[in-house]
Amino acid sequence: MHTPVTIIGAGLGGLTLARVLHVHGIPVTVYEAESSPSARAQGGLLDIHDYNGQLALKAAGLMDEFHAIVLEGRQAMRVLDRDGTVLLDQADDGTGGRPEVPRGDLRKLLLDSLPAGTVRWGHKVSRTRALGEGRHEVTFADGGTVVTSMLVGADGAWSRVRPLLSTATPEYIGKSVVETYLFDAGTRHPAAATAVGGGMMIAPSPGREIFAHREKDDTLHAYVGLSEPQDWFAAIDFADAATATARIAQEFDGWAPELTALITDSDVAPVLRPLYALPTGHRWDRVPGVTLLGDAAHLAAPNGEGANLAMLDGAELGEALAAHPDDIETGLTEYEQAMFPRSAETDEMPGIDSADNTAHGLINMFTEKGD
Repeated sequence: MHTPVTIIGAGLGGLTLARVLHVHGIPVTVYEAESSPSARAQGGLLDIHDYNGQLALKAAGLMDEFHAIVLEGRQAMRVLDRDGTVLLDQADDGTGGRPEVPRGDLRKLLLDSLPAGTVRWGHKVSRTRALGEGRHEVTFADGGTVVTSMLVGADGAWSRVRPLLSTATPEYIGKSVVETYLFDAGTRHPAAATAVGGGMMIAPSPGREIFAHREKDDTLHAYVGLSEPQDWFAAIDFADAATATARIAQEFDGWAPELTALITDSDVAPVLRPLYALPTGHRWDRVPGVTLLGDAAHLAAPNGEGANLAMLDGAELGEALAAHPDDIETGLTEYEQAMFPRSAETDEMPGIDSADNTAHGLINMFTEKGD
């Protein structure tokens, strides 16, 4: 295939696609809005599953590099009741299929696997338009443009490429999370560190929940979930860290102090993350010369699959294009026919407002899935 591929977005999905294309000798350029690889922190831990994300890394020829960044022991999982009672405590015995890696390390691994200059930093897309016959023009914020016959939107929830294919836009799911970090947890926050354990901790309840990971350097990273409309959060001044922290903690009154410490003892200001999703089963009619992957194609509520699916999308798209070097449209059709039903599969986890969103309900679900 000699047609150069233009990818918008240097997230995990876009970079996986770029790597697989490079492996197959297909020319590719990635345009990324961020000014550099270190322009912002890349988030927390990701569990990379053996049935999707790891398959993508195998296609990219990067499994050895992947194993080198795995954080041993982080597949451990605990489920706690609101009063701090530990109802499930699973150790990481090394046999699980979802090893944890830092998102930033995984992104660097992918970037390092590409030739210098593949990613063009500081290229924020302002709009895209169809030129006919499968060609599209991408306009950047600085006024520059690029015309391409093979365009891929890997540019996330608010994709600038998606309007070429679909009128769908993400909608708020009725839940937001507040992120907190506790550093040097073993010495400075021992009660919270004990509650979280060596890997992931889940403390669910209807309408309110706390997830936490033990990350590198003895850091606890918590996601405090609340089911409330956006107006409710808008009434909280997150620019005032102390006031925002106290207001969020108030919603967990009566919870065990080792759990609420994940809110009140944060070493950084709380960060609000509203959650959005595209309609379940989002799809589009085939449009020549353009497609989407990852959140641009199938943004969903967090369920542990988003990064894995984006990477698998990228790998399968790259392999489909490589398999049909003289017929891009056949490759795109093959890719989309596999991606659409996969992305429409619903998460089996109970929603935050569900009466089953309790520690006992979650354990029952794990037990049933095990059977």
